[in-house]
Amino acid sequence: MQVILLAHTPEPDALVAAAARICYRDITAAELLHGEEQQLSRKLIADLFRSGHTSTFEHVSFTFGIDGLSRVASHQLVRHRMASFSQQSQRYVRMSPDPEAVVIPPSVASNPEAMKLYTDSIRHSQETYRALIEMGITKEDARFILPHGHSTRLVLTMNARELHHFFGLRLCRRAQWEIHELARKMLVLCREKAPVLFERAGPSCIFGKCEEARTCGKPYRDMEELLFD
Repeated sequence: MQVILLAHTPEPDALVAAAARICYRDITAAELLHGEEQQLSRKLIADLFRSGHTSTFEHVSFTFGIDGLSRVASHQLVRHRMASFSQQSQRYVRMSPDPEAVVIPPSVASNPEAMKLYTDSIRHSQETYRALIEMGITKEDARFILPHGHSTRLVLTMNARELHHFFGLRLCRRAQWEIHELARKMLVLCREKAPVLFERAGPSCIFGKCEEARTCGKPYRDMEELLFD
């Protein structure tokens, strides 16, 4: 899986802090971004977290290019409705005959017998897909035979408020492994551009008590374990 940051709102930390300042201070819009200090931004954004005033995070957005995600994971991803998606169409794009175009779960890859069964099935479905197209069946209909794990490409845009919600859910150890890895890569990119805004992003166990109804029993020790282990 490859994840790149295609675009983001300039100076995201300063902009969120500036948007909050206009709510609480007697300043003009023209003065918002003047003299903004990182230390002040850090304190103000921390106060926004504590007060729950995270609507100001919606002024900042991030756009990601994602390649090599399975359709299993993309179906989970689109459940986050406060986001914009543009996904590669199997109606118009002919899918690759390469077995590596299908995502292989680690549990399958680590079991030789399961791996053989899995790759044989992939090969058969791809051969059938190709044969159907050669018979004149449209890509739109031939795609029905493709495995659910076939990789896809998409562009995803979320504002910072929804990203926090996304990271809180999908970076939990109980999240499905593939969308967990996607969220991890996205958070690394977000923290590079907005270290203050995403300082406290992630599952609840990092910052206090686990809020899941069914806990995994293995909370993360800190952010470094989450992002780099």
